[in-house]
Amino acid sequence: MPVSVTMPRLGESVTEGTVTRWLKQEGERVEADEPLLEVSTDKVDTEIPSPAAGVLTRIVVGEDETADVGSELAVISGDGEDAGAAAPAPAAAAQADEPQAQAQAQVEPEPAAPSTPSTEKPVEAEAPAPQAAAPAQGGQGTDVKMPALGESVTEGTVTRWLKQVGETIEADEPLLEVSTDKVDTEIPSPVAGTLLEIKVAEDETADVGAVLAVIGTPGGAPAAAPAPAATPAPAAPAPQAPAPQQAAAPQQEAAPAPQPRIESAPAPSFAPGDSYAEPSADAEVASDPSAAERNAEPPAAGTTPTREATKANGAGDAGYLTPLVRKLAAERGVDLSSLTGTGVGGRIRKQDVIDAAEAAEKAKAAPAPAAAPAAAAPAASAPSGAPVAKPAPSPLRGRTEKLTRMRQTIARRMVESLQVSAQLTTVVEVDVTRIAQLRTRAKADFQAKHGVKLTFMPFFALAAVEALQQHPVVNSSIDTEAGTVTYHDGEHLGIAVDTPRGLIVPVIRDAGDLNLAGLSKRIADVADRTRNNKIGPDELSGGTFTLTNTGSRGALFDTPIINQPQVGILGTGAVVKRAVVVEDPNLGELIVPRSMIYLALSYDHRIVDGADAARFLVTLKERLEGGHFEAELGL
Repeated sequence: MPVSVTMPRLGESVTEGTVTRWLKQEGERVEADEPLLEVSTDKVDTEIPSPAAGVLTRIVVGEDETADVGSELAVISGDGEDAGAAAPAPAAAAQADEPQAQAQAQVEPEPAAPSTPSTEKPVEAEAPAPQAAAPAQGGQGTDVKMPALGESVTEGTVTRWLKQVGETIEADEPLLEVSTDKVDTEIPSPVAGTLLEIKVAEDETADVGAVLAVIGTPGGAPAAAPAPAATPAPAAPAPQAPAPQQAAAPQQEAAPAPQPRIESAPAPSFAPGDSYAEPSADAEVASDPSAAERNAEPPAAGTTPTREATKANGAGDAGYLTPLVRKLAAERGVDLSSLTGTGVGGRIRKQDVIDAAEAAEKAKAAPAPAAAPAAAAPAASAPSGAPVAKPAPSPLRGRTEKLTRMRQTIARRMVESLQVSAQLTTVVEVDVTRIAQLRTRAKADFQAKHGVKLTFMPFFALAAVEALQQHPVVNSSIDTEAGTVTYHDGEHLGIAVDTPRGLIVPVIRDAGDLNLAGLSKRIADVADRTRNNKIGPDELSGGTFTLTNTGSRGALFDTPIINQPQVGILGTGAVVKRAVVVEDPNLGELIVPRSMIYLALSYDHRIVDGADAARFLVTLKERLEGGHFEAELGL
């Protein structure tokens, strides 16, 4: 029976898409769930998988042509004469077409033995009528659906399945990992039981509410266990061989499953406030970020593909690549043209990139200690005029690549923020010498007692929430259409965190109820979980005011862009020591070294006037320069 390939809805408010490239041509065979074409919309560029196995008999919409959502793009005819090859097709098609194939796909776990019934049931699945009654057993299962992972998120990409078909799972145990515009997170199992079916494969995208998998009752484990039963299929006619590879691919990726989670840990990122350490007092803190950068750069410099070595699609000899694989290769500096894929038809999978990156890191780890003294020698001889080796140029020079989905989202929201609100920035200079002295006295005991470093950030956060309580106009939101302004009854503080994937802003709710120690622990906690992809979607929305450490790279001050729908964001620059004129009651004017910082408040001029912003900053300045935090520190 011919199957129609239609234009899916690729995001909120998207009504049409443009076909940018056909990955298969008329007359070619395509497997179920194999990438068929590439589509571009105003929000995303993505690949559309084939909903069924068969032959591409007709292309309706050519390249560079635009089609409405739901319109027909192509027609795929099944090859019913090859019963052996058709067996795995419904199972794979179910992964791409959740609503229609839910009943069919649940039959996949039933073949309990690789005997004759295991080949008869898939053949039955080719006909919709006989299979309609069979899913009654699977009907007892529980659907695992794509949750709404944050405000305005309409879809997510499955990056890794932590369980495979036939395995048992406990309620609330992590089942899979999902990536969205806002967060990479784990999805727990809603019930205990056996994973009967996976409907959305790794690297595929599903809308919010779409069925990702089916979990049966614990008693269903024996029926679901024959997931490996699909492996006897190669005994059937030869055309069936590619299909079992595809079925086994998720299981191959499951073996080194714990490793991909490690990739984010050593990435160069910084906890808010780390850069606030004074050069004389906390040189060890300031040195950590640079060390992280030095450790992260060599792999990228040694293995990044050149334009000559890579084909136009970035895959070299491997053919088609998913966006996730391309992004992962770019992040980890892997030459795709040098890889041999282990997926269907030699396709490069995510695990291939991870393995190649780890092999490169191990190869470079051995000479690294020997290189350290060699690198130190030129530095030591630099004052004598000896030439210093130039740093290697970035491997990104001369390259053109697609933006990641998160970077596209950040770009879109930054432009929207500037278009929506009238933004203005006011800057004040603050003397934080007393706070620096308090930190020096208390930081050792503070870390021993609370388990976190005492940085400047908690002082700024505490002073900010206290100022917000006195100046609620800066802690408000405006609705121009309704002509109303809402003064929030709580201070929900967003903390901008720099991650390898982009800037992410987790929210500390009711920050005004926390003391200095509480803020320190909460800031360190959300920053760490954000950098390691452990932050929950509920913690990325609902903020009423944002604090961003623009001095993490030594910048004196910045003009940060407001995080909508908030009306204010405070940027904290680098703390630097310099000569300052101060008034002494006994000696008059003196020039003394002081620890100084610039605080920049960007605000929405539609509701916050310049005088309001100045009053807020003066309150903040007086609180910080007063330095009365002894009680908070137990001094």
